[in-house]
Amino acid sequence: MSEPDPRGLAVALAYEGADGAPRVVAKGRGVLAATIIERAREAGVFVHESPELVAMLMQIDLDARIPPQLYIAVAELLAWVYRIERGDLARGTPLSLTLPVGE
Repeated sequence: MSEPDPRGLAVALAYEGADGAPRVVAKGRGVLAATIIERAREAGVFVHESPELVAMLMQIDLDARIPPQLYIAVAELLAWVYRIERGDLARGTPLSLTLPVGE
């Protein structure tokens, strides 16, 4: 494995219907970000790269629910991942997220 980019960021979300909204369950930069991504891939969790969304999610405390301003962007991401996992979309299908302006 090559050296991770020390500026790299990663955020992991978890969602269960009882939560009401996805929660930030892991976040980090550099080596920690690389570890989060590696463990997600090992567990078969889909990894998506969106620097803008990650930057916004890094501001959320661990174990906190995402704020309502990010509901649409995260819902679009979850729906996209679900469609890829079902085979409705190819893995290389681009995703365009609706991100809040001025956040």
